[in-house]
Amino acid sequence: MTESAFFTIAFALYAAAALLYLAFLFGKKPKWARAAFIAASAGLALHTVALVLRTFQSGHAPFTNMYESMSFLAWASVLAFIIIETMFKIPKVGAYVMLFVIAIMALASSPLMPKEAAPLIPALQSYWLWLHVSVTLLGEAFFAVAFITSIMYLRAKDPEKKAKMDSVSYRCVSIGFPLFTLGGLIFGMVWAEKAWGTYWNWDPKEVWSLITWFVFALYLHTRIVMGWKGKRSAFIAILGFLAALFTFFGVNYLLSGLHSYV
Repeated sequence: MTESAFFTIAFALYAAAALLYLAFLFGKKPKWARAAFIAASAGLALHTVALVLRTFQSGHAPFTNMYESMSFLAWASVLAFIIIETMFKIPKVGAYVMLFVIAIMALASSPLMPKEAAPLIPALQSYWLWLHVSVTLLGEAFFAVAFITSIMYLRAKDPEKKAKMDSVSYRCVSIGFPLFTLGGLIFGMVWAEKAWGTYWNWDPKEVWSLITWFVFALYLHTRIVMGWKGKRSAFIAILGFLAALFTFFGVNYLLSGLHSYV
C-alpha cells in the first residue's frame, strides 16, 4: 500500500472517531467514547505508517511542504489528545479535537495542496530540519488541545467542569511551551546560524514564532507568578493558538521570507 492509501484510511478512522465522540456527547454512553478512542488510536497508527512511508519514498523528513506539514500537525494533534485523554479522561474534548484534525486532513488532501515530493533545496538538507519542525509542531499540537479546552471552559456552566477544563488547558500549555521553545526557537536559531550564518534574521515566520512564544510565556507567567486562572488564562491560551495558526498558515501565504518554502 502507498503512503496516500494509509493517509486516506487514517483520515477515515479520524472521521469515524469524530462521529463516535459526537454520539457520546449527545448519547452520554461511555461505549461510544471507548469506540472513538480506539478509532482515533488506530488512525494514529496507520497515519504513522503513512509518515514513515513518505519519509522513505521522498528521502527526507515528512514535513517539507504544506501538505506534509499539515499531515504531521494532524498526526501530532491526535497524539497530543491521546496523551491528555489517557492522563485526564476528557472524552468530551475528543469530538472537537477530532473535528480540528479532520479539517486539517481535509485541507491537506485537497487539490489546492501539491503532494509531489520534491528534492530539498540546500538550506533544508540538514538533520536540524527534523529537530526544528517536528518538535515545533508537537508543541503546537498541545497548544491546539489547550485552545479547545479553553473554549470549553468559557462555555461551561458547571463549576467542576470549568475547573477541569482550566486544569487541562494549563497542563497542555505546560507540555507544549517547552516543546515549542526548544523546537521553534532554540533549534530554529541554531539551524539558522548554520544555514545563513546568523541566529536571527527578523524573518516573518521568526517574528510570529516569537510573538506566539511571548503569548504563551505570558500565560504561564500570569498563572504561576500572579495566580491568574480561569477566564483570563483561557483568553490568553486562545490568543496564543491563533498566533500559532497565523504563524503556520498566514505567514506562508500572506508574507514572504526565508521560510516561504515550508
